[in-house]
Amino acid sequence: MSREIELLNIITKEGKVSVADLSRRTNVSQVTIRKDLDQLEAKGLIGREHGFAVVLNADDLANRLARNYSTKRMIAERAAEMIQEGETVMIESGSCCALLAEEISRKKGFGRIITNSVFIANFIRDSRGINVTLLGGEFQRESQVNTGPMTKLCAGQFKVDKLFVGTDGFDKNSGFTGRDQVRTDTVRSMAESAKKVIVLTDSEKFGSSGLVHQFSFDEISTVVTDNGISREVADELMMHGISVVVAK
Repeated sequence: MSREIELLNIITKEGKVSVADLSRRTNVSQVTIRKDLDQLEAKGLIGREHGFAVVLNADDLANRLARNYSTKRMIAERAAEMIQEGETVMIESGSCCALLAEEISRKKGFGRIITNSVFIANFIRDSRGINVTLLGGEFQRESQVNTGPMTKLCAGQFKVDKLFVGTDGFDKNSGFTGRDQVRTDTVRSMAESAKKVIVLTDSEKFGSSGLVHQFSFDEISTVVTDNGISREVADELMMHGISVVVAK
């Protein structure tokens, strides 16, 4: 486990931790810890107070990204391997999707990401080897995405090989679910521009269900998740023709 992930795990679990305590628990100097925390803060993963590292607002997407960071990173890395040279991809919002965008930005020969996520556009803003097309629309502050008729109109101008999306929950009878009607409706419109729709999610989401329908089984090509997915759920997905990729 890298020190960055170790620090994130401690901070997200405890909420507020002093630099001195982090130094003692990781067995490195306070100077080194401060440098590590500067990097985490620059990525938007934590906040800083005098002498302390703190979690961000619970509603902030960056806070959700910091939780189970190592698992989400593995999911993103595995998803990035699924993109072939010359393919065009669209990415919807979500913590796994943000990390995927970062992975893609490091791939040589990959030129553009299309997204409705302002968070993702900002998250990879320092990556010089990638161009970002940000779909316009009505800005949602909590999820930091653009939604609504304008986003749907913009998305319709593109034809992409793969759309990567997050999800808020799962229903064994109907498929994948979301919490926000407008955002869910927008991502369904984005899916109309893609040959394949791929869901990136940590396995915890299979234990909850959102309020609105997002995607039926037959609309999803692949699910990339972690090894916490139950055999029952994996079998259910595969029975409906969905490939299940477990990141390790």
